[in-house]
Amino acid sequence: NFKARDIREVLDATHMKGKNITFLDDFSRDEILNLYRAAEMLEPFMRTGTDLLKGKVLYTLFFQPSTRTRCSHENAMHRLGGSVITEADPTHNSSVAKNESLADSLRVTSEYADVIVMRHPNDVEALGALKEIEGHCSPVISGGYGHVTHPTQGLLDSYTCWRAFGDLSNVTVAIATPDLSRARSGQSFALALAAMGAKIIYTGTSELRTPEIVRQKLQKMGANFEEHFDLTMKQNEELYMDKGVDLIYLPGCSVKKDDPNRADFEKKMANYYVSLDMLKNIKAKTGKTVGVHHSLPRNPGEFDFGIDNTEHQLYFRAIGFSVALRMALLSAVVG
Repeated sequence: NFKARDIREVLDATHMKGKNITFLDDFSRDEILNLYRAAEMLEPFMRTGTDLLKGKVLYTLFFQPSTRTRCSHENAMHRLGGSVITEADPTHNSSVAKNESLADSLRVTSEYADVIVMRHPNDVEALGALKEIEGHCSPVISGGYGHVTHPTQGLLDSYTCWRAFGDLSNVTVAIATPDLSRARSGQSFALALAAMGAKIIYTGTSELRTPEIVRQKLQKMGANFEEHFDLTMKQNEELYMDKGVDLIYLPGCSVKKDDPNRADFEKKMANYYVSLDMLKNIKAKTGKTVGVHHSLPRNPGEFDFGIDNTEHQLYFRAIGFSVALRMALLSAVVG
């Protein structure tokens, strides 16, 4: 077959046109893989741009602070030749301050935009609003809802993993945090990994487990996952070696600075700390170079910043891929 590759055909094969992006179990392995292929085709245009979405408008509506998610989507839309309307503080600057419902806000702003990216602190409210206006709104991409879902981050993290390792069905990923209950990026990553056939090793604390809605989705997908609780740092190192872990993923701390639970999180984080010495020790014993990924922003005490400029680092590499992945996602959803 000598037919030229056409990105439009690859984007069509994602079957994401006009759909809300909420949970990644909504899409099959082949659909996600076609999104990866489209992102790889768009990598050369991350700086120079293209006109795939010329004349289209993105609206970003963020009820929580964001640097990477909001800016990468906005940058992606600009690189695609489209334009952006942004609202980074809707509780003060939009009609939400006048007590407008979320459903009404989305339905109104969809008259201005072809696609919406929204971050919201309450997943029940966000999902409820989307259900209320289903069929009467532009497609909405979740930039994070509550503590349970952050699909664009999950897609970016799994795309980075795919670029690093290739066939993800041969990859084992550890998701390590003292608070799996609020690790929305880790949970979305897990759903993407499950769709691609990867093995998932959860390690966390027994009182803050993966949300039941995510566990049920993983079970329904037939995901290959294990859960381990209350391990010490040394026990986690042994777990990574025994299970043949290829990548350690740290979802980071979603607890705000002024939250009294933050100190407890930071104290418990010590058992999930990843040091450069640990990675060197694993490589010496197994011959395996284990990658380290973090959703960012990071805090001191989560992992060794000495990993930054080594072969193990994947968190800054993911930022490098973020515009291409989100160019592909916006193109797929808008059509």
